[in-house]
Amino acid sequence: MLLGSVLNPLNTTMISTALVAIGHDFGIGAADTAWLISVLYLASAVAQPVLGKLADALGPRRVFLAGLVVVCASGVVGTLAPGFGWLIVSRLLLGIGTSAAYPAAMAVLRDEGRRVGRRPPRPVMARLSFAALGSAAVGPTLGGLLVTVVGWRGIFAVNVPVAAIAFGCALLWIPADLPRATATAGEPAPRLALDPLGIGLFTTALTVLVFFLLDLAHPLWWLLAPFAVLTAALVGWQLRCRTPFIDVRMLAGNGPLARTYLRHGLSYLLIYCVMYGYTQWLEEGRGYSSGHTGLLMLPMSVAALVCSLLGARTKGIRAPLTVACVLLTAGAGLLTVVSGHTPLVVLLLAGACFGIPQGLIGTSNQAAVQEYAPAADIGAAAGLQRTAQYIGAITASSLIALAYGQRADDSGLHLMAGASVVLGGLLVVVTLTDRALRRAAR
Repeated sequence: MLLGSVLNPLNTTMISTALVAIGHDFGIGAADTAWLISVLYLASAVAQPVLGKLADALGPRRVFLAGLVVVCASGVVGTLAPGFGWLIVSRLLLGIGTSAAYPAAMAVLRDEGRRVGRRPPRPVMARLSFAALGSAAVGPTLGGLLVTVVGWRGIFAVNVPVAAIAFGCALLWIPADLPRATATAGEPAPRLALDPLGIGLFTTALTVLVFFLLDLAHPLWWLLAPFAVLTAALVGWQLRCRTPFIDVRMLAGNGPLARTYLRHGLSYLLIYCVMYGYTQWLEEGRGYSSGHTGLLMLPMSVAALVCSLLGARTKGIRAPLTVACVLLTAGAGLLTVVSGHTPLVVLLLAGACFGIPQGLIGTSNQAAVQEYAPAADIGAAAGLQRTAQYIGAITASSLIALAYGQRADDSGLHLMAGASVVLGGLLVVVTLTDRALRRAAR
């Protein structure tokens, strides 16, 4: 389960040090390569809760294995891609395939917890979070190494052997899916009701929003009208549907869980601004190679790994989240003053300021989802947590495209960092005013 769960976060960050090389090969700029980021997040934002529902209804092992098959296919398409459009297709398949592992793993842990009569221990949950955080954190460094050694196509090819190994391990060691009534200790089994209309409305609304966000330099304001109509239709349908894709009533009545999603999305908006925006600036604005950029991001990777382990050992949620939010804001503030002449040690420090929050935010918000989500729907709830994360990432890629245009320079970095400071301040306020976190800390 850990091996499968690394694939989505690894691919979200690993490509960050390959965007410049891909753009040069196909003669396109940063605004166009941003689609490689957004299409994976768009697919993942929809697929995570859908596959979470499938894991709850059909069994997590089946969903886990099917997702790995799609990952292998995406790796082949990306490796052999003759044009940029094929890379878009590969990232679309990759977003769908890698979305199966995390909600399926959460569902397996829920079923095992009910079988043995106890909640999944937090250290066990921390290992799942550590796998995701660790792979996301080392993604830029690994991506830089692959681009340097075998070229940017290695970013896509590496998914094939990893998915194949995970598939074999899953066949051997993940328990076979039990009848769903048995798996949930006699409780009513989740029904296979995917709400295709709700999924379609959500996908279409999110796609329209992405098209608007990716051209903020020349905004197509008229797109906001269909987005508003689609959003209103989605909410109206979810309120009437007996088995909604997004349980609006549950979220409206579960403030702690809704605020967890909001906090998670805002946090990763800031984190991914650095993952993609800062790495592009290091290459184009500072002149470092992909390999050197990956090494410069190593302190961030190490800080994220260490702090994910430390976060798993804490009993509360509020304190580590507060520290993380303050550091995100401080790191963004530091980026507002860096330039092509900034000393190397300051560049390393800026990366570390974003690595510590990655470790603390991932484990803490995952613990919050386990605390506040309905136990029978933990797969879908975990999927929605990732959806919030990916909506934040889509917004980050849009902010980067607006700030940089066709080239990552100092002024673009400062614009992106200034916006991140404002959002970081908002995140601090959202965290400190959440009373549910105070109760969880006790």
